[in-house]
This record gives sequence, structure tokens and C-alpha cells, in this order.
Amino acid sequence: MFGKRKQPPIKSLIAVGTCIEGSLKFMDGLRIDGEVVGDIRAGGDNGSILVISESAMVIGHIYADHVIINGRVKGSVHASELLELQPKARVEGDVSYKALEMHQGATIVGQLRPTTLQEIEEKPALTLASNMTSSKG
Repeated sequence: MFGKRKQPPIKSLIAVGTCIEGSLKFMDGLRIDGEVVGDIRAGGDNGSILVISESAMVIGHIYADHVIINGRVKGSVHASELLELQPKARVEGDVSYKALEMHQGATIVGQLRPTTLQEIEEKPALTLASNMTSSKG
């Protein structure tokens, strides 16, 4: 998705020292430096990006196309395209993603679920060349 289209602009900011309580819906891009207690959901068809900075804390479920986390999240994360977990990311909850980039130092306490799990399960198992030659012998 983001390889073909230009990444959406970040139009909204929740600044350090700001705490929002309640569900939040955004379009295009959102950066969180403060705190959100409630679910966060991207809307629209043009793609979305959510950035949770090192100073940020989210308690709730997250739904967006591209999610970048370097702060703390207590709740599930659903990235329909790409989930980036930067070195200081701390996620307490299950995560689902199409593609995952996880840096050293990031932690997840929960299950990892690729959204393309059915495609992975349908592919035939790889056969190692060493197994093929030993069975011929």
C-alpha cells in the first residue's frame, strides 16, 4: 500500500502533557506524544499512519494501516499494512499485522498474528536439499 502511494500526512498531534479519555477516530495521520485512554481508530480510504512516540502512553485498542510505536501501549494493535516497533516500544496486548518491523529492545507481551496467516498455512512446506539427497540414497 505505502510502496505505491504517498504516505498520508500527519495532520494531528496529541502533545506531551495532554491526556485524552474516550475513543478517538482520525483521518490521514496522527502523532501521539501525550496519553490516550480509549480506543484509537483510523477512518477513511486514503491510508492512515499512527505514530506513538517515546513519551506516549495508550491504554486501549489501536486500528490503523501503518502503526509506528516507540512508547507504551496497553491493548491490542491491529496494523492492516505495517507495524513498526522501535527500540523503546512496549506493547502489552496481542498484535496483528500484514508486515512487521521490530527493532532490538522492543517488547511485546501478547500474541503475534500476521493477517496473512491463511496464505502462510496454504503454502507447501519447504524441503531441504539435504533431506532430498538422503532419501534417494
